[in-house]
Amino acid sequence: MSKPDTDAIHEVYAIRYASVHRMRSDNFIGHDPHDGPMPLDFYVWLLRSGERSILVDTGFNAQSAAARGRVLSRCPIEALRVLGVDPAQVTDVVLTHLHYDHAGNLDKLPNARFHVQDAEMGYATGRCMCHAGLRHAYSVDDVTLLVRKVYADRVVFHDGDSRIAPGVDLLLIGGHTRGMQSVAVSTARGRVVLASDASHYYENLEQGRPFPIVYNVADMLDGHRRLLAEADSPQHVVPGHDPLVLERYPRLEGDALGIACLHLPPRA
Repeated sequence: MSKPDTDAIHEVYAIRYASVHRMRSDNFIGHDPHDGPMPLDFYVWLLRSGERSILVDTGFNAQSAAARGRVLSRCPIEALRVLGVDPAQVTDVVLTHLHYDHAGNLDKLPNARFHVQDAEMGYATGRCMCHAGLRHAYSVDDVTLLVRKVYADRVVFHDGDSRIAPGVDLLLIGGHTRGMQSVAVSTARGRVVLASDASHYYENLEQGRPFPIVYNVADMLDGHRRLLAEADSPQHVVPGHDPLVLERYPRLEGDALGIACLHLPPRA
């Protein structure tokens, strides 16, 4: 999708709100000869241009954290206030997919419309959820709440790629889930692609090694190539869960838990 001249320039922030211990063998399909610790961070992303604030994903809440043995460092929605954004100001939320760590807290955004792919809603409410292995990463409470938002006229469905605001494009990727979407956003340093779970880690993308929670492996691998093609360079693709994001990008001063400024060039 080409970038028109009328694109708005955005600030983009990756807000870390939780983390979990994992091993390298947990994060790749196939044998890893150098197994060892490889933690996973949880993020939401804020896009800001002028008075407009768009949130990408909504994280999980305290109930999901307790149920899944996660340590919630902070509420990802309340963390917006660190950037001077009242959650009530957020008018649009992109749900890249509906796994528990990306689609909770919908009740904390009273004025938002939620953007989701047709394929993802069908996947999360259809016959695939009859399989315990496929539904494990979903929260029935979160999905049910999103259905209630449909009936309240607060969900915008997309069937493929779509532009939701000047300089903000949804990219249907698939792979990780049937309706997995990533977000391309115009910034002062160029077109940045927020992969979300189309690539959990830099290593998934850079080495073509798929993450093991996957609906379609071929689509996931093709998605890695698409992410690179849509971004201005490989340094403009940001994975969804990699702790290295906070090392590679400048951090917002004064926030101890970690907010990366993705609209700024990566550190040398």
